[in-house]
Amino acid sequence: MKSLRPVLLALLLAASFYYLTTHYRGVRSASDETGRMRPATLEITEAAAAPALDADEQTNIEVYRKALPSVVNITSTTVAFDFFYGPVPEQGQGSGFILDKQGHILTNYHVVRNARQVEVTLSDKRKFRAEVIGFDRPNDLAVIRIPAAENLKPATLGDSRALVVGQKVYAIGNPFGLSGTMTRGIVSALRPVRGPEPGLFVDEAIQTDAAINPGNSGGPLLNSQGEVIGINTFILSQVGQSAGIGFAIPINVAKAVLNDLVTFGRVRRPVLGIRTLPIGPELAAEMGLPADAGVLILQVVPGGPAEKAGLKGGTRRAYLGNMPIMIGGDLIVAIDGEEVTDQSDIARVMNNRKAGDTVRVAVYRGKRRLEIDVPLSEVREAL
Repeated sequence: MKSLRPVLLALLLAASFYYLTTHYRGVRSASDETGRMRPATLEITEAAAAPALDADEQTNIEVYRKALPSVVNITSTTVAFDFFYGPVPEQGQGSGFILDKQGHILTNYHVVRNARQVEVTLSDKRKFRAEVIGFDRPNDLAVIRIPAAENLKPATLGDSRALVVGQKVYAIGNPFGLSGTMTRGIVSALRPVRGPEPGLFVDEAIQTDAAINPGNSGGPLLNSQGEVIGINTFILSQVGQSAGIGFAIPINVAKAVLNDLVTFGRVRRPVLGIRTLPIGPELAAEMGLPADAGVLILQVVPGGPAEKAGLKGGTRRAYLGNMPIMIGGDLIVAIDGEEVTDQSDIARVMNNRKAGDTVRVAVYRGKRRLEIDVPLSEVREAL
């Protein structure tokens, strides 16, 4: 038996060597000739072809391709002053979209306000110096113009009257300077809102959850046909960036004033020429007025439309708390059949009228109801 032990040991070693060199050949292949381990080879399964786009994705792509050439990046340069009253240039960015082949571009007024220089970058990276042609501060709108150039692609303007809550909308602009960015959402609501800019009141603002951020201002809000149905204007946010509540000015508001902006550089916005006080039921009862709500004329502007038409301001001094007011004037309750309960109602009616139009103003003078035709004139404003 002792003479067999060396033989058995040799056979065992030979069998072990054979097993290791054949069964684990795949493991040995993972090392190079120096014995160092190489990374194992991965077996990746690749798709035979690119997957087909669904209808929703295809709509996104078509809207982007149609609208992008019309969207521009706007850089405005203003001048601030340092501690030593030295001029310091400051730049801001916004968006806009091309209106025609003559180079007119629509954007927000606050994008170009106080600008010493305005530069426009097209989607194909061409740059142009622009000039401000006209502005409408109450609606936060401005028209700028670049020199007419080849291959300008005007945007298609839609109809904001047909909007319904829930329909898809798309925003294209330059958020944080990232040009050509598109986001998508829905019309979340159609509501009257007051904007962050003084005097900005939008009667039927388009509220959307499409992401709108600094730099989107002035850019288009589009429907699924790639038509502009709004101008992105401001957001509600505690952190200065999208929180899912953005607002756009309806495109029909802009269409109503575009001709004036391009032709005259301003909106020939009409005024009645009155100073007023809104009246509610409690105050109406205290003053003995014949209606529960309306707008009391405290004063008519000398030479203004209201005075020329015969509307009357207050004649007796009274106090509302510590504030002196003049009472005894006409109480406006309607204009052209639209109920008036505060100054925003008057502003809404005036926003849909032009200088030279005549409105019929329903008032109470004492206990008597009168209807007076008032030809409107315009008010001008400075940039």
